Amino acid sequence: MDMDRRHFFRACAGGLGASSLGLLGFSPQPVLAEARSFKLARTTETRNTCPYCSVGCGVLMYSLGDGAKNAHAEIIHIEGDPDHPVNRGTLCPKGAGLLGFVHSANRLKYPEYRAPGTNTWKRISWHDAIDKVAQLMKADRDANFVARTADGKTVNRWLTTGFLAASAAPNEAGYLTNKVARSLGMLVLDNQARI
Repeated sequence: MDMDRRHFFRACAGGLGASSLGLLGFSPQPVLAEARSFKLARTTETRNTCPYCSVGCGVLMYSLGDGAKNAHAEIIHIEGDPDHPVNRGTLCPKGAGLLGFVHSANRLKYPEYRAPGTNTWKRISWHDAIDKVAQLMKADRDANFVARTADGKTVNRWLTTGFLAASAAPNEAGYLTNKVARSLGMLVLDNQARI
């Protein structure tokens, strides 16, 4: 590099100015040495199950919010649960993208009902949705329940409706689900883990 006398003096003056700023206390060392706070330090940890497939991987969800009245906690981070026996802290690409699923504008958060013959969905309450499902199940069971066969054998079966159980539930919930569906007379009962 070609340096004449004028450039040499400018470089020396710049070096002297920078070193004198360091001597006056403008050194970046304390700023660089400061430890950053852990981003999950003030969050609430919640264990849950990944909703995507039938594997049932465990996830840890971290929400930020003080829990005060009328305050809405927001999930800011989701990761695999290292203590979960299924995935041991790992997540597939779908599970790793759960935060986008949670904050998606297209996510359905409330039950909706489309009446027969219409093309529009109407938002209803959870109470109304559960009542509607119960009414439809009862009407179908009353219309199609078979108590006895033609030769008089008691069968108590309901063949027009089936039940698909979630595989992410524990064994106890699966047992109770099976008992409830069988007590209604359902023979068509399957588990999501087989899909």
